[in-house]
Amino acid sequence: MTEKTEVTPEKEIEITFNDLALSPDVLKGLEKVGYEKPSPIQAEIIPHVIEGRDVLGQAQTGTGKTAAFALPVLSKIDLSQKNPQVLVLAPTRELAIQVAEAFQKYASHMKGFHVLPIYGGASYDGQLKQLRRGVHVVVGTPGRVMDHMRRKTLKLDNLKTLILDEADEMLRMGFIDDVEWVLEQTPPTRQIALFSATMPSQIRKITNNYLNKPVHITIKTKTSTAITIRQRYWMVSGRQKLDALTRILEAETFDGIIIFVRTKTATVELAEKLQARGYSAAALNGDIAQNQREQIVSKLKKGQIDILIGTDVVARGLDVERISHVINYDVPHDTESYVHRIGRTGRAGRSGDAILFVAPREKRMLYAIERATNQKVELYVMPSADEINDKRISEFKQKITDTLAKEGLETFAKIIEEYEEEHNVPAQEIAAALAKLAQGSEPLLLKDMPPVRAGRDRDEPRDLRSHGGERTYHEKPLAKGFTRYRLEVGSSLEVLPGNIVGAIANEAGIDSEFINNIVIRDDHSTVDLPEGMPDSILKTLKKTRVAGKTLDLEEVEVEFGGGSDKPRRNFRGGGRGGDRGGRSGGGRGRAGNNRGGRSGGGERSGGGRGRGAPRRGR
Repeated sequence: MTEKTEVTPEKEIEITFNDLALSPDVLKGLEKVGYEKPSPIQAEIIPHVIEGRDVLGQAQTGTGKTAAFALPVLSKIDLSQKNPQVLVLAPTRELAIQVAEAFQKYASHMKGFHVLPIYGGASYDGQLKQLRRGVHVVVGTPGRVMDHMRRKTLKLDNLKTLILDEADEMLRMGFIDDVEWVLEQTPPTRQIALFSATMPSQIRKITNNYLNKPVHITIKTKTSTAITIRQRYWMVSGRQKLDALTRILEAETFDGIIIFVRTKTATVELAEKLQARGYSAAALNGDIAQNQREQIVSKLKKGQIDILIGTDVVARGLDVERISHVINYDVPHDTESYVHRIGRTGRAGRSGDAILFVAPREKRMLYAIERATNQKVELYVMPSADEINDKRISEFKQKITDTLAKEGLETFAKIIEEYEEEHNVPAQEIAAALAKLAQGSEPLLLKDMPPVRAGRDRDEPRDLRSHGGERTYHEKPLAKGFTRYRLEVGSSLEVLPGNIVGAIANEAGIDSEFINNIVIRDDHSTVDLPEGMPDSILKTLKKTRVAGKTLDLEEVEVEFGGGSDKPRRNFRGGGRGGDRGGRSGGGRGRAGNNRGGRSGGGERSGGGRGRGAPRRGR
């Protein structure tokens, strides 16, 4: 018999991670990454996993389910046992890497802990070497996991817990038979935790056949955001974040801002960096005494502070009327946190702006936010140097106007008059000299502004080179399996390759490694994308805007190894050709004997049905 529990995301969690019987080392890891309170799914599922019960978690991506299964299984791992004790099956390479990184992050204080992501397209040698060395947790895609099991290089005799992440996605991608095969090969005593956003019949069948009296936890999705809030994102990571934030603060017209970060330490560090750049900013975190926090909020309300940097918990319930912008400097852990964060602006019918910084590896959370809020998050268009200068000049003139409106100028007026007579210098030149004196060593206008580029995945080309006035990634001939497209945006709009990568990756769901050979010319650009792109995606990309202009994407006829940018008018879009978990636009085609199969040791490399797809052998 299955126990069922339904939890609303808005449910206020009273317990802390200390109440969930997690190991001391795991709790230290949580403190390091800045987790303060469990999400609803974590609070419900962690105790059952700790007890060893089978669990069925019905929840969308972005609810915090990775921590819901990773934290309890880490707390139970025997570090002296080197054979895999936990196996996580994930539908895509990207998710496998993401989950493995989460395990490593939570286990940062577990000395000698090893986690290994295994997926198709990666070298066997590295995976075999690490498996021989010994790993505690394996996170993999079904095809590569099966291959290692058949080769006897992945031994699951000591497996304690099997986790199926995004089971409905594995069903949609055709992996469900593989999943069942893996289930049948694992010890019958293993614990199973299955997570799925939906419950189609085949997932229910697996639940009935393989899970032992599971507890069924459902996280209801009632997420909504105010329609008065404009939501935008910028793809950026690492050291580029502060540059991007500084550019945005200078470009946006704002009253008060709340900037959200993950950790208490980050609130102080970012506040100090912004103060050094001339902004009135303050940190707000749980380590600050309550009376001092109240003083900081009071200063924000009175306009004595313009920018507040805080964590999720401290800023919840904060209602300050003058908050015009919320900036998510660090991506939230789940979609509910995002909704609570941006809810600090756009209140009581007022308009507001929410800006989200997303690293390329965090774009799954961006998609989850869009699904959960049922709203599109626009790509942020970074301002040019001219726009920044126009704003600086306008603000400078306003300062003059405000100062002229004040009293007490008589003494200064007399001094200027005397100087003008003594030195025979026009008043205009004296005013200019005083303005420069007041400005200090920092120039008023920007002569040239270094670009704040969108972030990239680690597989993207690292160098951005200039060839005859064109900005481009490595310029290569057209590769087989790809089609070249013309985009009606170019360097005249100050477009960068990162803008194009971010827009296409977000709109088409294509991983950046399949967005190749970007060449930016004055009035247009070209990009190579996988063959057989669906008509629906091509239509979407035509309407996608970069730097305020639609891409108007159109295929160009190019010979393999070179060619021209001449538009090809007789293009017919194929079937599914996007990248999912190792799929790269092959699969069953209608051009000859293009029957897709497995390659590289079991990982699927066919990307659905597509006309003209490249042949993929077994």
